[in-house]
Amino acid sequence: MSIEIKAPTFPESVADGTVATWHKQPGEAVSADDLIVDIETDKVVLEVVAPADGVLTEIIKGEGDTVLSDEVIAKFEAGAAASAAPASAPAEAATAAETGDGDKVGPAARKLIDEHGLDASKIPGSGKNGGITKEDVQNYIKSGAASAPAPAPAASAAAAPVALNVPVGERVEKRVPMTRLRATIAKRLVEAQQNAAMLTTYNEVNMKPVMELRKQYKDLFEKTHNGTRLGFMSFFVKAATEALKRFPAVNASIDGNDMVYHGYQDIGVAVSTDRGLMVPVLRDTDAMSLADVEATIADFGKRGRDGKLGMDDMQGGTFTITNGGVFGSLMSTPILNPPQTAILGMHKIQDRPMAVNGQVEILPMMYLALSYDHRMIDGKEAVQFLVTIKDLLEDPARMLLDV
Repeated sequence: MSIEIKAPTFPESVADGTVATWHKQPGEAVSADDLIVDIETDKVVLEVVAPADGVLTEIIKGEGDTVLSDEVIAKFEAGAAASAAPASAPAEAATAAETGDGDKVGPAARKLIDEHGLDASKIPGSGKNGGITKEDVQNYIKSGAASAPAPAPAASAAAAPVALNVPVGERVEKRVPMTRLRATIAKRLVEAQQNAAMLTTYNEVNMKPVMELRKQYKDLFEKTHNGTRLGFMSFFVKAATEALKRFPAVNASIDGNDMVYHGYQDIGVAVSTDRGLMVPVLRDTDAMSLADVEATIADFGKRGRDGKLGMDDMQGGTFTITNGGVFGSLMSTPILNPPQTAILGMHKIQDRPMAVNGQVEILPMMYLALSYDHRMIDGKEAVQFLVTIKDLLEDPARMLLDV
């Protein structure tokens, strides 16, 4: 039975997507729920899986092609057996371009060849009329024959991507197209700086009380909550939630000439992935326990690394927290995540000499940065909001007592 493989249904905020990677080729046997292709959108990478056991018979949309919601991208034969060789009708070979040495190389294969600095004339092709498929290049690399990258032709040295693993003394450049996700991130960050009256206020917090509380209860916490570890982020999320309730303007957003006040706290937590920065959202943090926050953030991190964060995970959000301290940042100015009006930046915990009751003590200190939109938030509110977070973290019992 022939089945049409379609692109996922995109939400209204996403106009189209791009075919990122075909994981299966025509003629290749596929099991139900096997990953077939990745579709990259402005926000996430969506996975398309096989609807049943069978064979992928035709690829209609190649890597790099733009696809619309529910558009047919391939054809699939359910219950069919794999062909002897995937050379029957690989889209790469069918749409291959002639190279200078006469080999037919598909776009996916060409991308791999350029990335690894290979000589296409040395790669045996199994495709139609000897065309080189992506699988041929992968097998060639695995065989070890590609251990030494081939020199790029002089005429195209400036334009073609080359491998960066080169002998000392050689000057090379690698040109890689920006992904849709990273391009969208860049666009949003520039728009945030251009369209908002962004200002940043700073403070510092003594992390000793939280660190001692965590040290005292972390083993019991992990045992009680089925392996969920007690980190620092949950304390910041709960402190920010309480501060947002006290200062509604920081939890608001701007929509044209309207100021939208939200009666709930949905806090986005920035997660760094290979594909770029993503901000999944914790919903109704006021109703979440520390364990709920830690477990959800851990799940976000894992799914972010695996490329499995969905659009629903990242839509909305009334406030954002970003933690540059995990990478060693001592101080930074976070950029707003529109249409939100504020973002909190955490940083590295570092021992510093502090004056305490007329005495010098070495304390684990962290700089906090709050960037905010001055169109919505006055300086007084921003400073008081940040001081509230500082006070709650330096005396965690206040979060329990709501004081």
